[in-house]
Amino acid sequence: MRRIVVLTFVSLDGVMQAPGGPEEDPQGGFSLGGWTVPYFDDELGKAMGVQMAQPFDLLLGRTTYDLFASYWPNHNEEGESLNKATKYVVSHSDRELAWGPSQLISGDVVAGIRVLKNADGPMLQVHGSSNLIQTLLQNDLVDELWLKTFPVTLGNGKRLFGDGTIPAAFTLASSTTSPSGVVIASYARAGEVTTGSFA
Repeated sequence: MRRIVVLTFVSLDGVMQAPGGPEEDPQGGFSLGGWTVPYFDDELGKAMGVQMAQPFDLLLGRTTYDLFASYWPNHNEEGESLNKATKYVVSHSDRELAWGPSQLISGDVVAGIRVLKNADGPMLQVHGSSNLIQTLLQNDLVDELWLKTFPVTLGNGKRLFGDGTIPAAFTLASSTTSPSGVVIASYARAGEVTTGSFA
């Protein structure tokens, strides 16, 4: 069985939209694209390097696939692991996938993802793909969250945890803080939410 791991840059108020640049994703009038850039430092870069050095394939939404496909094939020195990974692309319509190796998941995408998850292979890393992440969370398909939480609030934008997120417990597997104040934390799925009382 393959693990599905969500790697996300997120603000203190839960926004994950357009972390890398002003034109990355202006949907909904989002005007703060590139909000992670001032906080990048060597320690954050090293942590990301460790995560990207592990064997993985990619599970991506169509929009993120298109964004990556326009950039990473021309930057192989820094994106070699992304370029060689098999890209599984979730789309509600048939389409050509020029950035390979790649495979389309369409139709009943939840069933398709379950089949992929139950197969043999390396972990499936999810980058960006805010709509796909909502589908994964709603259907309890996320095994781990590798989050980088930045010390900024953005007020609006696409949220990591949308209205359809199901109750789920996670265990903190590791955490550190970069000199610029980014909390780098990994969480592993850990069963049901338990409750209690202080009374």
